[in-house]
Amino acid sequence: MTQNRARTVFLLAHTGRPAAIRSAELVVKGLLNAGLGVRVLEAEACDLPLPSEVELVGEATPQCLDGCELLIVLGGDGTLLRGAEFARASGVPMLGVNLGRVGFLAEAERDDLDKVVDRVVSRAYEVEERMTVDVVVHRNGDIVHTDWALNEAAVQKAGAEKLLEVVLEIDGRPVTGFGCDGIVLSTPTGSTAYAFSAGGPVVWPEVEALLMVPISAHALFAKPLVTSPDSVLAVEVLPHIPPGVLWCDGRRTVELPPGARVEVRRGAVPVRLARLHHASFTDRLVAKFALPVSGWRGAPH
Repeated sequence: MTQNRARTVFLLAHTGRPAAIRSAELVVKGLLNAGLGVRVLEAEACDLPLPSEVELVGEATPQCLDGCELLIVLGGDGTLLRGAEFARASGVPMLGVNLGRVGFLAEAERDDLDKVVDRVVSRAYEVEERMTVDVVVHRNGDIVHTDWALNEAAVQKAGAEKLLEVVLEIDGRPVTGFGCDGIVLSTPTGSTAYAFSAGGPVVWPEVEALLMVPISAHALFAKPLVTSPDSVLAVEVLPHIPPGVLWCDGRRTVELPPGARVEVRRGAVPVRLARLHHASFTDRLVAKFALPVSGWRGAPH
């Protein structure tokens, strides 16, 4: 078959995992047999048994997805967040296949590879947009760093010996201050990631909101806060303490000098996710966390 050859799919895999190598081989074979083109990074190709028809690109930039209709990512949460960086910068939808443990960003599991290929070939998928956050770090009135996150921006202490002293602000007004291990500033997508581990609420992805979740705060009022998606959240690091650190999606980090101010607002650019199923987020939550639902009878008919 060659009628689909104008269609190209980019494949990103965690090649350090044997399961990812086997899965990549199956996906590539299925797509090529259906007449679709496949593009892979050269740095990953040396670890994958790829046929000569696969297109290789050398530099890992957003432009390497030019002309691709879909980005398929094979791996765990870290690989999926790496794929989200490509997806956001290029605008190409990302379809994640979970080869890790939880994988809330993934749309399929490793046992679904044949189904994934079939749905991609027949274009039987939908695309939804996930909210991101834009992050700006100020010091002495100057912008010293900018970043973004799909899951969360986390302001944390740099070492184990001292607490991080912060003041929290929402929409230009101070809320409270305390010593803590950190603050998680999260999207609804990130509510099942670091914010969840810190004790924050689970927020359904279709809910538009921002979350502010303290980590091990030494204060009576240190509850998770849920705000409007149009709010501006800020964390001010007090000037007399050691530096802290900012982590975005657990992948990109920068030191926060004493007196730094971190502002988080709704991101200007979303991440587009390809969806194969219409299953509710409730069912996904139950499955991912293996929640006990035995005895449920449902509403009477």
